[in-house]
Amino acid sequence: MDTSAYTALSRQTGLRRELDIIANNVANANTNGFRREDLVFSEFVKSAGAQAPSLSMVAANAHRIVLDQAGIEITGGTFDFAIEGPGFFQIARDGNTYLTRAGHFMPDQDGLLVNGDGHQLLDAGGAPVFVPPGTEVALASDGTLSADGRPIALIGLMQPVDELDLERGGGNLFAVRGELEPVDGIHLVQGALEKSNVNSIAEIARLIEVQRRYESTKGFLDREDQRIKSVIQTLGRS
Repeated sequence: MDTSAYTALSRQTGLRRELDIIANNVANANTNGFRREDLVFSEFVKSAGAQAPSLSMVAANAHRIVLDQAGIEITGGTFDFAIEGPGFFQIARDGNTYLTRAGHFMPDQDGLLVNGDGHQLLDAGGAPVFVPPGTEVALASDGTLSADGRPIALIGLMQPVDELDLERGGGNLFAVRGELEPVDGIHLVQGALEKSNVNSIAEIARLIEVQRRYESTKGFLDREDQRIKSVIQTLGRS
């Protein structure tokens, strides 16, 4: 296989991964707090020695979570919290801390705020948030949670120092490979949820374009495969 075929094959592999990512984006266009994902491509050049040309391939070497703000939907729910601006809620799961933009919570049987999967919301200090039963709960824009007018917790937001350290953690959760830092000047909205930041129309158009490029690359590889077979057959008859 010559250099052009290697390049086309690496391109096809990257496009296949991009198609999977776009399909997942479209599937989560109505998932609250979902963040669109992109694939970052780069050129990979490998030397084949002094007597041979270098090998150039396309490498899909990084996933990037797009953190653009999504729209806010008013729900009126007491424990629906929307983030306006940067940052993530902290969620405890299996002894680890995850991040999320999905702000739908509810008190469990112990009065601790949990998400739909039963994982606990953490306050600014990393502790579970307890809400006294039978109280009127209010959330200030700075994250101060009050029950019957008395502050009971401060919900702080965190963000990765390097955005590329974000990776999917399952569902609406994100894991972070690197360091976290608190977000200053947070703004939360009670009785509202942030929607997905996926633009369905744009993603479907992107899906069609990537599919077209994938099929074009596949066609080239099929023709190259046929050319090599023809050469082998010709040599076999000589």
